[in-house]
Amino acid sequence: MKFAVLSAVTAVALTATPLMKEAKNAGLVPIPANKAQLYKLIDNPKNPITKAKVKLGKELFFDTRLSKSGLISCNTCHNLATGGVDGVSAAIGHKWTANPHHLNSPTVYNAVFFSSQFWDGRSPDVENQAQGPIQAAPEMAATPEHIVAVVTSMPRYVKEFKKAYGDKKITFELVADTIATFERTLVTPAPYDKFLRGNDKALNATQKRGLKTFIDKGCTSCHTGIALGGEMQPFGVAAPYKYAHIGDFAGNKNGLVKVPTLRNITETAPYFHNGAVATLKEAIQEMGRIQLGIKISDKEAADIQAFFGSLEGKKPTIIYPQLPAVTASTPKPDAN
Repeated sequence: MKFAVLSAVTAVALTATPLMKEAKNAGLVPIPANKAQLYKLIDNPKNPITKAKVKLGKELFFDTRLSKSGLISCNTCHNLATGGVDGVSAAIGHKWTANPHHLNSPTVYNAVFFSSQFWDGRSPDVENQAQGPIQAAPEMAATPEHIVAVVTSMPRYVKEFKKAYGDKKITFELVADTIATFERTLVTPAPYDKFLRGNDKALNATQKRGLKTFIDKGCTSCHTGIALGGEMQPFGVAAPYKYAHIGDFAGNKNGLVKVPTLRNITETAPYFHNGAVATLKEAIQEMGRIQLGIKISDKEAADIQAFFGSLEGKKPTIIYPQLPAVTASTPKPDAN
């Protein structure tokens, strides 16, 4: 019986339709089903993932007291209940300040797979990225000193850091690394991954047609790899972006912009770096116009959008943590 089950699994794994082969040839890569293989991709050898670090990192991710005002957490802009985003065109932070460049909050789900973090790609990994929003004046507006003072004022946090890191000194960088360790686990395998791994029934006929159209139109020239994005690419290569006047973002020094992931794209509106596009249909057709120099019909856009539905992944179960109580030495909230 055990042999028969293994044989059936092997048969599925070895099944490769022409579309599966075409997708893989286009550079599309599934999230591994095997936990050990997945951890090789998401782990940080310099700071290996452990249960203690993930637990602590989750608490810090949700802790608004890390912000100057005491009102904003990482989850404020990267809401894990709503696709890892805040749902507004430009992120809103300290003193109800909108991002000065009118930049949209990218999803934190699957960010571990990105080769570049932030829209201009200035951070190489989630550890470095986690330090930015905490200190940014329009976001959490905190200082490294504030972060350390908050964490070390609460005995339970001190105890949890000791459990996670031993006698390692609690620093701002260590706090950011711990948040990043939690973020590294926010991976969302989807029906699409099952399809690429050999399960032909994981996608319906419309989704397969959409995947075929997605490949044939050339979308995989940017949206490729395991994240279907996350790399730096030129933007507006065939025509100017229709909403380029909203905000002043022009990419990095070479004019390159990070390609957003398409995983869970159905849950992360509004779209583009400035959040100026409200619907997937418009986003798909605008990308065809400005990146590929082609017109994508309504029917083709509908099929591609159906394919995007297969990228809706299973989210990790997140139970809102009960955070440690403040003490007399915890810095007081400052909304000014």
